[in-house]
Amino acid sequence: MVNPSALEQMVCFQLYAASRAMTGIYRPLLEPHGLTYPQLLVLVALWDNGPTTVRDLGHQLHLDSGTLSPLLKRLETAGHLTRTRGSADERTVLIELTTSGLGLRDTLSYIPARIACAVDLTEAEFHQLIDLLGRVRGATH
Repeated sequence: MVNPSALEQMVCFQLYAASRAMTGIYRPLLEPHGLTYPQLLVLVALWDNGPTTVRDLGHQLHLDSGTLSPLLKRLETAGHLTRTRGSADERTVLIELTTSGLGLRDTLSYIPARIACAVDLTEAEFHQLIDLLGRVRGATH
């Protein structure tokens, strides 16, 4: 039996490498729709919660406005969402999906099953992984 390297024993390395691998699995599934993985995360958050502010979306996705704003601009240019300034406070920007953005939910509905097949985990392992990663994330806040 070969001993794993010190690098392979580092949880942070395994999380980093797994994250890159997952993004690589998503890329060819999203490219035909003109989307990136971070843009998909924005869409999923809006599908789940409906219209929201840039600030609240940033909190939900753990992204700062400098990272989130260009994503939103590209999604708006593609016609998938709108951004409007609040009437009471112009610093508040409301994000809302368009018909096109809402329609992507059905168009991309095949992706979770493709991801589950690609990672070669049982359904129970998949849920366990999500729970464990959630615990790791929760411990760092």
